[in-house]
Amino acid sequence: MDAAALLKRYAQGDRDFRGSNLPFANLIGAQLTHANLSGSMLQEATLARAFLERCFLQSSNLNGAFLYSTNLSFAKLGGCQLCEADLTKADLKGAYLAKADLQGAKLSGAVLKWVTLFRANLSGVNFCGANLNGINLRSANLSGANLNWTNLSGARLSGANLKGAQLNGVKLEGAWMNGLKLTEVNFSGLELSNIKLSGGQLVDVNLTGANLSESQMRRIALADTTLKQADLHNSDLRGSQLCQANFMKANLQEAILTQANLQRTNLNLVNLRGADLSGANLQGAYLWGANLDGTCLRGADLRGASLRDAKLKGADLQDALLMGAMMPDGSIHS
Repeated sequence: MDAAALLKRYAQGDRDFRGSNLPFANLIGAQLTHANLSGSMLQEATLARAFLERCFLQSSNLNGAFLYSTNLSFAKLGGCQLCEADLTKADLKGAYLAKADLQGAKLSGAVLKWVTLFRANLSGVNFCGANLNGINLRSANLSGANLNWTNLSGARLSGANLKGAQLNGVKLEGAWMNGLKLTEVNFSGLELSNIKLSGGQLVDVNLTGANLSESQMRRIALADTTLKQADLHNSDLRGSQLCQANFMKANLQEAILTQANLQRTNLNLVNLRGADLSGANLQGAYLWGANLDGTCLRGADLRGASLRDAKLKGADLQDALLMGAMMPDGSIHS
């Protein structure tokens, strides 16, 4: 069956075209709404400006297809092959692309609202400047993807592979990133409030001046991470591994840091007013000039910590270990 025969059958009311063999077909501007093309061979096909909304294209081969400005809204594309496909300015609103292979695809200017890309292969895909608000990217492969200046607010990224992804200027407010591993990423100055990063591992990540207020980061690992002047007020960091991180001048007011590991962490000039550090390990931590007014340090281990010029007014130090700590007046606690 060729393209002309397909269009004729569609005009006669037929909608079932499963398993069609249409490589290199010319279907520019074709009206195929609600058609079932599941399992079809459409590699290198030209479907620019075609109307494929609510079509069934599961497990179809669309590798290298030209889908410029094509309407694929609410289409079913689960398991579809779209490697090197050109989806520039395509309308993918509400499309289902779980487990689809989009390696090297072009998605510049595409409408991606409510799209599901669960476990999709998006390696090397260019999303630069795209609006991915609320998108489902759980367990997706985004290695080497260009996510510069994208809006990922509220996106679901838990379990995603972001190795080598470009993330400059990205918006992640309210995003779900639980369990993610991020290495050598620059998030300085970004809007990351209300982010969900519990169980994540951040190595050598720059969060200088980032807004992480109201975030959920329980049991997170922040090895060698820079958080200078970051805003973490009201954030939940309980049980986290924060040793040797740099929080200098950060805002941790009312933050929850119970049982956190803050050994040798730089907390100089940090605002910890009203924070909960009960049971935290602060051995050898630097707290020069820190604001600990009303801070709960019950049972905290502050042995060898430096509290020079720190504000301890109203701090709860019941059962805290202070042996060898430098107190605000410069004396060493015996």
